[in-house]
Amino acid sequence: MASFPTETHRFQSFDGVELAWTEMGPGNEGARPVVLIHGYFSTAEVNWIKYGHAAKLATKGLRVIMPDLRGHGQSAKPHDPASYPRDVLMQDGLALIAHLGLADYDLGGYSLGARTIVRMLANGAAPRRVVLAGMGLDGLTHTQGRGRYFHRVLTNLGSFERGTPEWLTEAFLKTTKGDPEALLRILDTFVDTPRDAIAAIAQPTLVVSGVEDFDNGQAHEVADLIPNGTYREIPGNHMSAVTRPELGDAIADFLAA
Repeated sequence: MASFPTETHRFQSFDGVELAWTEMGPGNEGARPVVLIHGYFSTAEVNWIKYGHAAKLATKGLRVIMPDLRGHGQSAKPHDPASYPRDVLMQDGLALIAHLGLADYDLGGYSLGARTIVRMLANGAAPRRVVLAGMGLDGLTHTQGRGRYFHRVLTNLGSFERGTPEWLTEAFLKTTKGDPEALLRILDTFVDTPRDAIAAIAQPTLVVSGVEDFDNGQAHEVADLIPNGTYREIPGNHMSAVTRPELGDAIADFLAA
């Protein structure tokens, strides 16, 4: 696989909070842009670059744009509750699209990134194609389910028995050098998306999920609800599927078709 350099940029979102995004691609002006949004606790580097997914897209000639969500990675991590209004991640995503002047682009995300994309679609985003990975229907329509789990982890750090799901979640937090206070604030921003808004997604949409991933409900139900939805299973659970080469293969095949 060809090797592509990465370059990190920053901009001020709609409310002045500084956000970062990393780009990878062939470098030609005609490269088609795809915006990929990472999951909760993660970063663009961990979600998309580390395991080779972004490089597979760049090899297909795509300009890969990977923001770090507010409170994550290289983006600002304010602790002020005023910096975390409801649906702020959706607003940040739309602000990045506007900042880059993207008119013809694709949009993909994993877990919280997929949920953020659905919120963007419900609020006017108009990509040509969509990838929703690591997200089931319950995680879109009832966001507080997983939110309660993460709240418990973040408010009880250091207390979990080794090997438990909570312990593994905390271990992942440490690897990404996450800021617990900022990440707690992110939980306040979640907004449910009604089924009819999901059913209104008109774009060709790939829904891809680990065969053992039930953390956010059933992913195939999302694909069933979207008129032009396609469901694809890959090996793994919610934490391991993102490390599998099959994830990058599935996204690259879909977007390059």
